[in-house]
Amino acid sequence: MTLWLILVPALAAGLCAALPAQAARLNILASGVTLLLALLLLGEPTGTGWLRADALNTPFVLIAAIVGFGTAVFSAQDIAGEGFDTGQNRAYHAAFQGFMAAHLLALLADNLGVMWVAIEAGTLACVLMVALHRTPAAIEAAWKFFILCGVGIALALFGLIVLALAAQPVTGHAEGQLSYSALRALAPRADAGLLNLAFIFLLVGFGTKAGLAPLHSWLPDAHAEGPTPIAAVLSGLLLNAAMLGILRGKTIVAAHPDAIPPGPFLIVMGLVTLLLAGFSLWRRRDAKRLFGWSSIEHMGITAIAFGVGGVAGHMAGLLHLWGHSLVKSAAFFAIGRAVRIKGAQHMAAIGGLATSHPPLGWGLALAMAALAGLPPFSLFASELLLATAMGREAPWLLPLLILGLLVAGTALLHAMQRLCFGLPTPQPAPMAAGLPTLLPVWGHLLLAMVLGVALPAPLSAMLLEAARALT
Repeated sequence: MTLWLILVPALAAGLCAALPAQAARLNILASGVTLLLALLLLGEPTGTGWLRADALNTPFVLIAAIVGFGTAVFSAQDIAGEGFDTGQNRAYHAAFQGFMAAHLLALLADNLGVMWVAIEAGTLACVLMVALHRTPAAIEAAWKFFILCGVGIALALFGLIVLALAAQPVTGHAEGQLSYSALRALAPRADAGLLNLAFIFLLVGFGTKAGLAPLHSWLPDAHAEGPTPIAAVLSGLLLNAAMLGILRGKTIVAAHPDAIPPGPFLIVMGLVTLLLAGFSLWRRRDAKRLFGWSSIEHMGITAIAFGVGGVAGHMAGLLHLWGHSLVKSAAFFAIGRAVRIKGAQHMAAIGGLATSHPPLGWGLALAMAALAGLPPFSLFASELLLATAMGREAPWLLPLLILGLLVAGTALLHAMQRLCFGLPTPQPAPMAAGLPTLLPVWGHLLLAMVLGVALPAPLSAMLLEAARALT
C-alpha cells in the first residue's frame, strides 16, 4: 500500500506530461486515487522496510492526500484561467503530481537520507511551478526559494551526517545507519554531544523549509508570485514534511538521557517566528503575501507546541498542523479566485466579496476568522490546548504566546474586513466563483469545523497515537 501511494502520483506525472490536453482530468483522478489509498492505509498495520507507515507519519499522509485532492479540483478551474500555453500546462500538472510523489515518499521513508532527497525533490518541483509565469518577479521568487531552501537543506544534510556519526559506534557501518526506527531504538547508547549538534543543524535546516525564522523570507515571495494552487500545497504540505523532519530528529535526540532537551530550542524559534510574523501581518498590502506570512505565524505556533511537548503539547501541534493545512488551503483557493475576478491581488483592489460573490466572500471570511484563532474551528481548539499545556509546563512564556496570537489574530481580522466587507470594488468583467473553487473551500472549512467542534473518534485516536509516539 505504501509503495502505491508513491507510484500513483509518479505515474500520473508521466501521463500529465504525455497528455497535456487531459492533464487537468488526470490530475484530479490521480489525486482521488491517492486519497483513497491514504484512507485504506489507516487500516494497515505498521509496515517494515524502507517505506514505513507508522503512528507518527500516518496523520501527515492523510492530510497530504486530502489537501492534494482539493487542490487538484481547484486547479482544474484556476489553471485554465492562467492563459498557459501547452508547455506550461504540461509542466504545471506534471510538476504537481511529481511533487505529490516526492512529498509522500518523504513522509513514508524510514531512511532519513531518502526523506532528505525526497524533500529536496519536492522543493525543486515547487520551484518549477513558482517560476511558471516567467515574469521577473516570478523568476526572482523562484531563485530566492531555491537558494534559501538550498542553504537550509544543506544544513539539514550536515545534521543527518552528524546524526549518523553519533550512532556509528553502536550501529557500525550497517545499511540501516540512517533508519529512523533503528536510530530511535539505539539513541540512548549514541554520543550525546553529537546528537545535540545534529539536532541544531536539523532544526535550522528543516526549519528553513518549514518557514521558521530566521531563514523564512522565501515563503511570502513564493506564495505571491506562483500560481495559487502552488501556494496551497506549499503551506499545506511542504511545510508539514519539513516539520516531520524536525520531529524525527527531536524524538531521536530526546531518547538519550544525557542529551540537551530539544524542546526549549523549538519553543524559542517558534516564539520568535510567531512574534515576527504577527507584527509583519499588519504591514501587508498584497493579499497572497498576507497569507504567506500567516503560514509563517502558524508554523511558529506548531513549533512552540512540539517544544512544550508531552502528550497535550504534541496533540496540540498535530491538531494545529491539520487545521492549518485545511484552513490555509481553503483561504488560498478563495483568495486565488478573488484575484482572478478582480484582476489584481493588492488588498485595495479586493473588497466587498461577501456582497458581490456571497459564497466566495463568506468562505474567505470564515477561513480568515479560523486563521485568526476564532471558534468553532480546529485552530481555536489547538491553540487553547497549547495555552493550557504551556500554562502547566512554562507559565512564564504564556504572555509571549498570547501576545503573538492576539497581534496576528487582530491583523487577520482587520484584513478580513477589508477584503470581504464594505462596498464591492470594481471588476473587469462579470465572473462567477465556480464549483471547482467553492467545493474545496467549503469542504475544507467544514472538515476544520468538525475537528474543532467534535473530533471524530478515529481521527482522535490517530492523532493521540501520533502524540504518544513523540513522547
